[in-house]
Amino acid sequence: MNKKIALTGIKPTGDPHIGNYFGAIKPALQLAEQYETRYFIADYHALNQTRDPEVLREQIYEIAAAWLACGLDPEHNLIYKQSAVPQTFELSTILLAFTPKGLMNRAHAYKAMVQSNTEQNRDPDDGVNMGLFTYPVLMSADILLFDADVVPVGSDQQQHIEMATDIAEVINRNYNKEVLKVPQGLIHKDTGIIIGLDGRKMSKSYNNTIPIFLPEKKLRKLIMKIVTNSQTIEEPKDPDKCNIFSLFKLFADQQQQNEMRKRYLAGGLGWGHAKQALFEIINETITPFREEYNRLMADKGHIDAILEKGSAQARELAEQKLVMLRKEVGVL
Repeated sequence: MNKKIALTGIKPTGDPHIGNYFGAIKPALQLAEQYETRYFIADYHALNQTRDPEVLREQIYEIAAAWLACGLDPEHNLIYKQSAVPQTFELSTILLAFTPKGLMNRAHAYKAMVQSNTEQNRDPDDGVNMGLFTYPVLMSADILLFDADVVPVGSDQQQHIEMATDIAEVINRNYNKEVLKVPQGLIHKDTGIIIGLDGRKMSKSYNNTIPIFLPEKKLRKLIMKIVTNSQTIEEPKDPDKCNIFSLFKLFADQQQQNEMRKRYLAGGLGWGHAKQALFEIINETITPFREEYNRLMADKGHIDAILEKGSAQARELAEQKLVMLRKEVGVL
């Protein structure tokens, strides 16, 4: 029996951090246990924000190396570049013919820009390019081209899956058959909010992240900056209200968590001690990732070969789908 297909888009936008790893990378890689997995680097999506070609090229290498270093096995999982599969953009053109403008008007990213412009007394569409406006259609093409059954997304991306579903259903009704498989969003909610250095949600916009591949000394220095309260060493501390322990739990097994919890409650544990314990357990976990990442980034030709092999396989699958679609819509 064939496995269902899970598809994950990976936008090349800088170094991944611990929040990205637990919130997106690790859950997406675990899907390989149950699904036939396909991962693509969404480089044309990144073009809406990144206009420096050298920066974009480097970010593509960085994100590919990051996922490979974190455990993506290209021998058993398909990984490819969006830009290397031209059928995606042909399908996007087909989808645009069936997509109401009103649907695009409701897209969260577009609405947010319009609201911001209105509040600042600017033209509502100031700074809005068509890449941003039609972003949900291109994302729908990414998904629908490969007959994805499920697409893992955060709750903030759920609308894009709903739009892909809406567009697919419009086309299926038009041709009175399932021309496009209707996907489902796979929302991961069990990780919860990953706390950053300042106690807020870990986010690049807050500048409070812990990058996965930091060198050891820089990692320790950054962890020592985690915000704590003014309790003394002697005072017992509540681990469930502590930013350090919140991060520690992500890396520790149950026994390690229990032992650290006892140290918190007993008193005699200073914040410096807690941060050192956090550094040690994070460093132990990510050292193999860091070493593999550095090895890959030192041999970009190897990354190129992996992506080209995957992209060739993706093009073959995509062309099979497009031949069928061209016949259905009447251009072939």
